[in-house]
Amino acid sequence: MDDTLAQTQRLKAAIHFTTGQICQTIAADCGREFSRQTIAAIAETTFRQCDTFAKDLEAFARHAKRNTINMDDVKLVSRRSTALSTYVQEKSEELASAHQEQKEKRRKNTVKRKHQDTEGDTRQNED
Repeated sequence: MDDTLAQTQRLKAAIHFTTGQICQTIAADCGREFSRQTIAAIAETTFRQCDTFAKDLEAFARHAKRNTINMDDVKLVSRRSTALSTYVQEKSEELASAHQEQKEKRRKNTVKRKHQDTEGDTRQNED
């Protein structure tokens, strides 16, 4: 139990640190300041939202009788926010497109190698 608590505290500290860094960047760009309380509130809200997402993702995968969370689960979680849902959908399509391109390249290379192997075998038989 202490290990879980320590891990949670490290994660919260990392989120708080990152939130502070993002707020500093925004403050520099916009000429604004963020109070420590504001940064802490944003960090805590972020941690709680991530915890909710994680639990929802696990529940969606379990409901589908899977042990692995997949893109469909992420799409379901993101449906609560139109902007997030749109972003996830775009990224999903980009990944699917890139995966398809890699698959086609591998297939072409395999066909090319088989063709070269066949030509080599034919030449050896002719000799």
